[in-house]
Amino acid sequence: MAELRVTAADGGSFGAYLAVPAKTPAPALLVIQEIFGVNQGIRDLCDWFATQGYVAASPDIFWRLEPGVELTDKTDAEWQKAFDLMKKFDVDQGVEDLKATLTALRSHESTTDRAGSVGYCLGGRLAFLMATRSDADANVSYYGVGLEGLLGELPQVSKPLMLHIASEDQFVPREAQDQITAAVADLSAIIAHVYPGADHAFAREGGAHYDAAAAQTANQRTLAFFADHLG
Repeated sequence: MAELRVTAADGGSFGAYLAVPAKTPAPALLVIQEIFGVNQGIRDLCDWFATQGYVAASPDIFWRLEPGVELTDKTDAEWQKAFDLMKKFDVDQGVEDLKATLTALRSHESTTDRAGSVGYCLGGRLAFLMATRSDADANVSYYGVGLEGLLGELPQVSKPLMLHIASEDQFVPREAQDQITAAVADLSAIIAHVYPGADHAFAREGGAHYDAAAAQTANQRTLAFFADHLG
């Protein structure tokens, strides 16, 4: 595959892993990383979305802290580094970098004018914010963290947004889940799916809490959602 170079709004540039489908032009997707960087799992997701007909790009959102981070969830040391990066990460600046990536994607020769985002964990939080702060055409959040603190931004959501919520998410307490689902229940642009018995990162293949059935359902819903709203 290839790399997309993105110019940040405040100067500097960063890379994004780019996967292009066999048939172009095609709709574009931002695939937003977890706290482990643009690792093999995220690149595999980009490649998979490309097989489904999307130009998929995953930007290095940690580039301001440490470019090229690639971690796994296999050791305590990697978990500690991932959490340290998340704590230092400037979410607002990250959204601006994602918006710059969206602009770069839309101007790429392989894309149509339709573009959305899909994010996981930290990326799920950022996909939610792409729905409230950008002009992305559709957005999907997998087990986004901290969404209960962002509900005040819901009036800014005008494009379709899908939330995948794990009922047993160790990083999103049940009370927070209830706040989120109640807040979006009557909003026509937003649909929330709750996966009973699933834990955080249930869609990460090879992860400790991978749930094949829940992942398949969530992924099918995601593809149908993007087919409806991105083409």
